[in-house]
Order: sequence, then C-alpha cells, then structure tokens
Amino acid sequence: MTTRTIQGEKNLQNIHQASKDGIGGSPLRPDGNLKVRGEFAYSSDLWHEDMLWGTALRSPHPRANILSVDVSEALKVPGVYAVLTHEDIPGTKFYGLEIQDQPALAIDKVRYHGEAIALVAADHPETARRAMKRIRVEYEVLTPITTEEQCLDPATYGYVHEPHEYKSHGSGNVCHSQRLVSGLGVTDEVRALADVIVKGSYEVGMQDQAFLGPESGLAVPAEDGGVDLYVATQWLHVDRQQMAPVLALPEEKVRLTLAGVGGAFGGREDLSMQIHACLLALHTGKPVKIVYARDESFFGHVHRHPATMTYEHGATLDGRLVFADCRIVLDGGAYASASPAVVGNAASLGHGPYVIPNVRMEALALYSNNPSCGAMRGFGAVQACFGYESQMDKLATALGMDPVELRQLNAVTQGDLMPTGQEIDAPAPVAELLQRVKDMPLPPPLDPENVDVRTLPGALSNTSHGEGIVRGIGYSVGIKNVGFSEGFDDYSTARVRLEVIGGEPVAMVHTAMAEVGQGGVTVHAQIARTELGVEQVTIHPANTEVGSAGSTSASRQTYMTGGAVKLAAEAVRTELLDKGRRRYGWTHRDLALVGGKVVSASAGVLVPMVDLLGDEAIDLTREHHHRPTEPFDRETGQGFGHVQYTFCANRAVVDVDVELGLVKVVELTAVQDVGKALNPLSVVGQIQGGCTQALGLAVMEEIVVRDGKVRNASFTDYLIPTILDTPPIPVEILELPDPNAPYGLRGVGEAPTVSATPSIVAAIRNATGLALTRVPVRPEHLTGTL
Repeated sequence: MTTRTIQGEKNLQNIHQASKDGIGGSPLRPDGNLKVRGEFAYSSDLWHEDMLWGTALRSPHPRANILSVDVSEALKVPGVYAVLTHEDIPGTKFYGLEIQDQPALAIDKVRYHGEAIALVAADHPETARRAMKRIRVEYEVLTPITTEEQCLDPATYGYVHEPHEYKSHGSGNVCHSQRLVSGLGVTDEVRALADVIVKGSYEVGMQDQAFLGPESGLAVPAEDGGVDLYVATQWLHVDRQQMAPVLALPEEKVRLTLAGVGGAFGGREDLSMQIHACLLALHTGKPVKIVYARDESFFGHVHRHPATMTYEHGATLDGRLVFADCRIVLDGGAYASASPAVVGNAASLGHGPYVIPNVRMEALALYSNNPSCGAMRGFGAVQACFGYESQMDKLATALGMDPVELRQLNAVTQGDLMPTGQEIDAPAPVAELLQRVKDMPLPPPLDPENVDVRTLPGALSNTSHGEGIVRGIGYSVGIKNVGFSEGFDDYSTARVRLEVIGGEPVAMVHTAMAEVGQGGVTVHAQIARTELGVEQVTIHPANTEVGSAGSTSASRQTYMTGGAVKLAAEAVRTELLDKGRRRYGWTHRDLALVGGKVVSASAGVLVPMVDLLGDEAIDLTREHHHRPTEPFDRETGQGFGHVQYTFCANRAVVDVDVELGLVKVVELTAVQDVGKALNPLSVVGQIQGGCTQALGLAVMEEIVVRDGKVRNASFTDYLIPTILDTPPIPVEILELPDPNAPYGLRGVGEAPTVSATPSIVAAIRNATGLALTRVPVRPEHLTGTL
C-alpha cells in the first residue's frame, strides 16, 4: 500500500512536530486489539440475569390487508411471557425519521416483505421462535406496487399510502421530489449551443449496508416506570425522540446507552428493534434482549435506494460543457425514512463537480411495496455519480478527448457557483486530484504468458487459467456534501472534565456520539490531548445523559462532535488559565498547556497543572453548530443548502475474463482532499473502506427483489468483497484547509464510496468496449447472455 500526504505547498513538518497522540498523530484505536482478538463486547453479547428473549413475526407478503391476527396458540407455549400486536402499543403507533409514516407494528395492512406484525417474549430464543410460528394471520393478498410505472399511476395500481395519510413532501406515490434549474435551464436554444450531445440511461441496484453485527439490544425496565435501552445505533437522541411517543413515556424516562456496534453505514440510522424490545420489557417487567438473525437483518433495516437515471449532456467541440439535463428516480420502498434528504442530495449534487452553465434536474423518491430504503454511505450522491461519470466517459469518446482532460477542463474550483447558486468558498482541487491520481504509478502490465494464474479473474476457483483476459483502466471523480443540509440545525454537544487523578491531570470526554467504527473515540481523545496538554484522556460511554451529538452519518462526526470537543476543551483551558491568573497574577499573553504544565513561550514553565487544579475539577459542556444552511427552493433548487463539499478521485485497473464474464480489480487508487488529517492512519482506513464498499456495488452487491420479495437475504447469496476480492488501494491525501471547519478538516468517509464505483465500471468498459449502464456489473452483462 502506498500512502502519501500532501499539504498544498507545505510538507509534513507540522505532523512530525505534533504530539504523538495528539492532532496529526496516528494513535491506535482503543478498541482495536479487543476486536482483533474477538474480545470486544458487541450489543449481541449483552446479558442480564432473568432476561427474556424477543422476536417478531414478519409478513411473507409485500402487500396485503390484515384481516385478523390470532395469538392464542402462541400464548399457550410454555415459557412465553408476552405476545403483543399493535393493539398493545400504549402511545402513538407511528414513527419515522422525517415523516411519521411507519407503524411500530402493522395495523391493518403490510406494505413490504418482512414487515413486523407481532412480538413474542419468552425465556429462551428458540421458545420465542416456536411461539412466533403459532401466531395465525389471515391476509388478503394484494398485487404489490413495485415499478416506476405502477408507482406513478395510482389510479390504475393503487396507493402504497392513502392520499394525504401523512404529512409528506410529495403526492400520490411520490414521497418527495426536488427540481433544480440554473442558467437558462435546458431549452431548444440552449441545446443549439452544443456541438456534441450525448444521452444515457443508467441503473443502480439495491445495495445493503451488510454490517457484520446484526441488530441487537437489551431493554431493562426501570423502577421509575421508564426503560433503559442498551443498543447498537447511530443516533441515540433521535432514537429516543421517536421511541418515547410510542411508549407513552416522557423522553427523560427513555434512557439510551450505546452498546458495541458491529458496523453501520447508515443502516442503523432508522429504528429497528428498539421500540419492540422496550414494549416487551415494559409489558413483562423483565429485561428483554433481541438479536436479529441474518435474514431478519435484511428485512429489519433500510437499504441503499435503487435508482434509474437519464442524463443528457451537451458540449462544445473543445470540450466545454454547455448543459446537463437529468432525471433521477429513487425507489424509497414502503416508508419514507431518509428519502427526502436523499432526494435533496441527488438533486443538488447530481450534476457532479463540474461547471455547467445550464442545468435542469428532477429527482424524486417513490413509495413502493419494495423494501424500505434510506441512509447508506454517500446517499443520493452515489447513485448520481455513476450516472454523470458514465456520461463524462461517453462525452469524451464522442469528442475524441482524454477522459481525464475532459473532466479537468470542466472541473469546479474555489469561487465557482454550484447549480444551486451556492458558492464554493473553500478549496476545491478537483483538477489536481485527477492529475495526481493519473500520475500515480500503474501496476505492472498484464503478461498472459508469464503470470501467476492465482491472480487472474476466477483463478482461485480454478475457473480460469489465463485465457481471454484483457486489462482496462478507468477514472472518476465525485462530490459529496458533509453534514446535514437544507436548514437542519445540525449541532453536537460535548462535555469535557479536567481533574487530578493519581497525581496526574486527566481529561474526560463525554458525548453521545455513536462509535460505529469511524474512529471518533480516538480522535476525541487526540483533540483533548492537543487542547489541554495532557496525556491521560478517558472517553465516557455514549448515552443520553449528555446532549445530542447528532447522527454518525453524513461524514459529520469529526467535524461536528470533534468541533464540540474542541470548544469544550478550549473553554476548560480558558477557565484553568483564568484561575492561574487570579491566583498568581500572570500577565503573560502567550500561555499554553503543554505536557501537563502551564507554560509561557517567553517565561517557560509556570506551574504544573496538578498544582493549579488541586482538588477541584473543571467540568464544562459546549455545543458546536455549523454555519446555517437553508432549504432548496422546491421548484428551482436554489439555496445555500450544504455546509461543506468534499471531493475524491479514483483510478481503477481491472482484468476481465471476457469469455466467462469475470472481473478482478487489480488496483483501486484514491486521491482525496481531507482538509486536515487529524489521524492520518484512520483517514487512510476510511478511504480504503469506502473504496471497498464501492467495489462491492460495482461488481457484486445487490439485494435481488422480485415482485416485492427479497430473494437473497443471506451472506451466501448476497455477496460482499472479502480480502480475496479487495485489491491494493494506494491512497494519496491532500490537506487544503477549509476555513469554516474545525482545524480546517473535511469529512472523509463517504467521498470514496461516491467516486470509486464509476472508475471500476469505466475500467471494465475500457477492457471490453461494452456500454455497461447498470451496476452491479454481472457476468451475463459481459458475455452477452443477459
């Protein structure tokens, strides 16, 4: 693996000068060794004496009316403590991230395959499952609404939700829509300005987050009538906000503590088992644990929206873009989840990181009887990037231009306006990223006469011995927003405490940030060490006793909660130094905390921090709010909608067996501007992880849905990249500070997932000459057997 860090015209001096475990260093994760040794406690490992096990009965139909539910036989099973339906819900029966359209338990109908209908609590998980199978449900099975044509013709095919049933952003079976028009839009007069016009239709399949730790948690009823929930989630406070009305409890009586999370990627942003476990615990008066089986996990969380897209681009003969006309249709499935935000991202970013004078865009999410879709890494931008980057390659071919040069010619830079009218007011080194990724060394060329066949497509399965292998190279670049957008008050809270323990100054950091693998627990400690000059930092368990940290999504946690930790630590430092000024009469203006001491650049060490603190502790809480954004105009798409933009460029090298339709990604290179690498090792890991998920979408990952039913709800049939599928991923990091962000940083985790998929498909096209308008690319797409 090759990793380089470039800081504009600077070098690595400030990283080398940084504290080994402070900002700019790469201390190892505190949970890393435990996870590698298999000793880390995940939420599925939770245990409580006298606890019960919960499970749910789920619908075998994607669309049906429920005529009756009979739980009497289930209640007769020895060891069963409760069987609940929607009639046992004490509060409101609906919840949702943005639109409260999802019932905690199905009421009179089911809208997707796997929807929960009833709950069982028993003294053993197998007992709960046996009882669940005795519940009798009488259905009136209906024809599911699953295609765009059916969704957009409710007069013929019906409604997933009755009209005006919920406060929605759309109408009929349209959950949400967003239009965007910039410049002159796309008219006949604008088209006439283009010398070359290319059109394309593209499709993205339904990808799963495929986290290895299934949904799980433990609900414990409390003496005050409330409930304590220990759960793997991405957003403790919004979980509580949705749960409390259903449980008919005030929020302060619904207390959440983060349990060990085995991956998330957006799939834990919505509720899964949270309400169900708490309902059973409060009903039985006993702790209740729920752990999903793998197939239930596929039904129990949202997925990446599948998309169909049409694009039309016009350019002059010298390669300057004139217009882009785009339509993106996202299948949101049965419930809204995060679909409105996904649509906003697709519409505002769906033209790519390019200067395009005239843009017309329509993006919409549909209600259907397919599985619900919501947040997944890079949401909205991933689907769009495959569309617009495929168009860039098609346009380069039509113009006879190098595809990288075409992208560079039209690349945005600082000071340009997005089609939304928002100015890019921070570095936007898109052309430089492309040049750097192009200039990185290529792997050795393919030599079929002298090659280890184990490195070829399919060779590990003994299906290929070097025949029909061709190599291709492809490029792409993408754009992603950071943080929540469109006027959402996206804030985070942090509490920092400084005190003397065991004769040393020790800082404690307490936030509600969900650590889902992104490394926030490491970075927060680095920030505290840097701002307070201490070595010992403890991270308090994340829970709802402190203010919200927002969701661990949208590449926002280091920016937002890291920013809150910085503010809180700075406030603690200020109070400590003020205490010293009052006690000792210091007049120095150059005070700092270094190595556990108060120092002055002009006077040297003034006092050890332990002497200044004594028996007192300084304990302060601060909130970090980013600069305000505003909703996009619904008809024009204009508005200052995003906090920050982030960019990544990729180059993929692939070998393709054109006879068998097999693909091996030989190398997947990434160059990304991260603003400031607070932990360079973690940053590289995030970029490589994002590239790997993008590889999965490119060539193997898809939930197969037929007539509304999931056909491959297992890791036997839903394939994710293993170590044998993952190529070397050389990474080059640029550090061009964003003046609006803490430490100048940019969100990192999503951008490579956005940009890498199109580079892999471009490389396959380069190798085969095929159009390839759909991902994942399957063997039959390459052999002509589809």
